[in-house]
Amino acid sequence: MGTTTTAPLVEFTIDGKPLQAPAGTTVYDAARLNGIAIPTLCHLQNQTPVGVCRLCVVDTGARVLTAACVRPVEPGMKVATNSEKVLAARKTLLELLMADHPSPCTRQAHSGDCELETLAAAAGVGTSRFARRTVSRGGDDSSLAIAVDHDACILCDRCIRGCDEIKNNFVLGRMGKGYSAGIAFDLNSPMGDSTCISCGECMVSCPTGALTNKGVVGTALAAGASSETLSAEQLHKLPVFASVSGTFLELNRGAIVQRHYRKGEVICREGEYGSTAFYILEGKAQVAISTPIAHVKTQGGAHGFFKRLTSVLVGREEDKREEEVRDRTIPIDASVDLSYGNPVAELGSGDLFGEMTCMNFYPRSATVRAETDVVAYEMLRNVLDIMMKNKTFRAQLDENYRKRALESHLRGVPMFAQLSPDFIEHLKQSVELIRYAPGQIIAHQGDAADSFYLVRIGFVKISEEYPGGELVLAYLSRGDYFGEIGLLGGGVRTATCTALDHVEVVRISGDDFRQMVELFPAVRTGLEAVAAERRSANAQRLQMVHNVPIDQFLSQGLMEAQSLLILDLEKCTRCDACVNACADAHDGVTRLIREGLRFENFLVATSCRQCRDPLCMVGCPVGSIRRRNSLEVIIEDWCIGCGLCARNCPYGNINLHPFEVMGPDPEHAGRQKAVVQQKATSCDLCTHLKEPSCVYACPHDAAHRVDPRKFFGDLMGQGSSQ
Repeated sequence: MGTTTTAPLVEFTIDGKPLQAPAGTTVYDAARLNGIAIPTLCHLQNQTPVGVCRLCVVDTGARVLTAACVRPVEPGMKVATNSEKVLAARKTLLELLMADHPSPCTRQAHSGDCELETLAAAAGVGTSRFARRTVSRGGDDSSLAIAVDHDACILCDRCIRGCDEIKNNFVLGRMGKGYSAGIAFDLNSPMGDSTCISCGECMVSCPTGALTNKGVVGTALAAGASSETLSAEQLHKLPVFASVSGTFLELNRGAIVQRHYRKGEVICREGEYGSTAFYILEGKAQVAISTPIAHVKTQGGAHGFFKRLTSVLVGREEDKREEEVRDRTIPIDASVDLSYGNPVAELGSGDLFGEMTCMNFYPRSATVRAETDVVAYEMLRNVLDIMMKNKTFRAQLDENYRKRALESHLRGVPMFAQLSPDFIEHLKQSVELIRYAPGQIIAHQGDAADSFYLVRIGFVKISEEYPGGELVLAYLSRGDYFGEIGLLGGGVRTATCTALDHVEVVRISGDDFRQMVELFPAVRTGLEAVAAERRSANAQRLQMVHNVPIDQFLSQGLMEAQSLLILDLEKCTRCDACVNACADAHDGVTRLIREGLRFENFLVATSCRQCRDPLCMVGCPVGSIRRRNSLEVIIEDWCIGCGLCARNCPYGNINLHPFEVMGPDPEHAGRQKAVVQQKATSCDLCTHLKEPSCVYACPHDAAHRVDPRKFFGDLMGQGSSQ
């Protein structure tokens, strides 16, 4: 049996009171154990004391005051904790800290328990005698779970020690020195972009409003008879939340609900807006889109303009269009894609769906229905953010993606259909899955090209920089790719690629890309054809920039219009014959509004102009609206009619056209009934006619369809240079 040794007791006094404590005990702990309060801001019992704030200073009879949290007791030591000298020093320290503190800070305003402001009030500190900081250190709103206010930070280091000592995450640290010193995440990254897993320990440790719970994202979901709100204790028992701060989970109580769905019950429906994601714990679910796989086509008018036109739905085989590249799969907000010919797939235990809806409030991309009895977690953004930063959970999702979806994503690009199973297996092991925060640049124009990217989640903005401004070429969504031009060409990025929202990409290294095009000539041929077409379009745009002052176009938003409806205001009588003709030609749904931008005596009517920044493409939950290399916007067959593109268009140029189709009857299984389905449609310039209806109908020769580059170039006296 071993022997137990105890440290010898040391005798000393605190404020005249005789005390004993084991050797090595700090003055602060000795006082605390005996009910004597010593204020502090930088010290917590579960963290190593560092003596940073100096608020716990006491008088031990030495030449200077000492920090009680780091000063061990000594035999015969006489400690004074509340002498006039000590109280004066603490008050001065509090005044110095309050001089740079926004009062009330977020924590004080919300819960009234900012430790600094509480101590300052108790010490009678009002308006500080010292000058305030003149330059704000700013905030950081990048994390979905935690708000950062650097102005409220007092550099106590409690968040650093909580992150390092308690959670062993080693994300936080100090940066700078002197007056410019501050707290940083990783190498001074925004918190949302760092390796922080949002465990909440830093927030719980913070004594002020520098790190606070981000309640603005919503922290409660409605529970029902078939659901259960999980407590912090129950969540802690789940592996994914085992390392998360219990206080953080308590603050976000209600943000995750366990729901039970019976076989056949709808979990979420396509086109509906939502703010949650679902993680299937048990059972199987079917994911599908019910919208007809067809696009809008205008027919009729063969015998003149006075015959009414009709918009109908036609399939791709009946109406082939150029550049139909997505003929294999339909991208949705789940771990699988849907087959174009049969848009139905299965989700099972361990699958996450609705991530983009949750993170960015996009419409649901598909209807998910319980195929068996299903148990699933429904969660809000703050909880999803925690889960996505959990290394174990992320590894599970990534593994599921590599096994189930990566191959379909690659083969969804027609030119990649020739890849062999062996090479696909190689890519499954070698690709990197990388996440980007909104606004983060993935690749910059002019940088060396070293990778090929496939978009897995979110939207990527592709833009080119010109002397007069930026031109947005496209918004790429799930299943799209970029980076081939730089790798096949001169090795330099020709465009800037930016994460528009929360984006996840599959990065294929330059070496793997080069090996792929060497082994599979058909892949090289297809990529080179696309790259050549894009380079040609780039050259044409660059020539136009040199010929016409770009700032004139950018200021009006007309630079990349393919065809504009121009109204000569000196001739126009505002009779609206053009608007009425458009409505008559399209089943009463006009695609023209006689308002818009003005350029001298010309009015650019509101009609689809193929914008330089096609906002209509942003957020489409199934990626059905895209841009051809010619910059013409096209709406694919699988548009689900959610209306987001119509709401995004700043000019009102996209409309929802109702169609009557046959669909399943929910009241009678196995039977069908007539239902109304909507499809997005925009001005097609009456391409099937010799002249657009709006132009033909104008009785005053005021309406004209023009090529904006030639028209405005001539107008500004530069037509000869074209």
